[in-house]
Amino acid sequence: MGKHTRRSTLGRNAAIAGATIASVTALAVPAAGANPVQDIVDFGSSQVDLDDIAGIAGNLPVDVPSINSAPVPVAGAAAPVSQGQRIVSAARSKIGSPYVWGATGPDSFDCSGLTSWAYKQVGKAIPRTSQDQAANGIRVARNAIQPGDIIAFYSGATHVGIFSGGGNVIHAPNSGDVVKEAPMDYMPYHSAVRY
Repeated sequence: MGKHTRRSTLGRNAAIAGATIASVTALAVPAAGANPVQDIVDFGSSQVDLDDIAGIAGNLPVDVPSINSAPVPVAGAAAPVSQGQRIVSAARSKIGSPYVWGATGPDSFDCSGLTSWAYKQVGKAIPRTSQDQAANGIRVARNAIQPGDIIAFYSGATHVGIFSGGGNVIHAPNSGDVVKEAPMDYMPYHSAVRY
């Protein structure tokens, strides 16, 4: 039998341990710009179930968005229009229409007729008179008014308009005038409500 020499395994074991740690580190921390999920998909895209990938995403060392997450907004796409903005748009479309006491549109309006008509355009029924409109709905502090809210004016809430933003209101002022957009501060403020 040939001569065998006993070598120390300490050096060999240290080299193996170092290589193992380096391999695990390389697997656990992907290089900058790496995409582990894309690597999995690229490996066999015709046989990978994307739901399975979403299930393992929580175990990956990188932040991977869920397959079921909300869609990412597309640059340049229009933001959804709020109900308040739709109310303002409806009222604004009637600027120039004549004031007629008791009229509720679509061609002429009194103040509460305009607000009722604009709300109806978005599927909301509100009380008919200015006093009832001011007395119902959810009371809104003056510093929290949003487009589409109803603003009541004068003692007793005898006049109403629709807040259009920027300190303005769209309203049907009085006999002989037309629907217009004007600064809300030119009339004495009473209250504001939201429906």
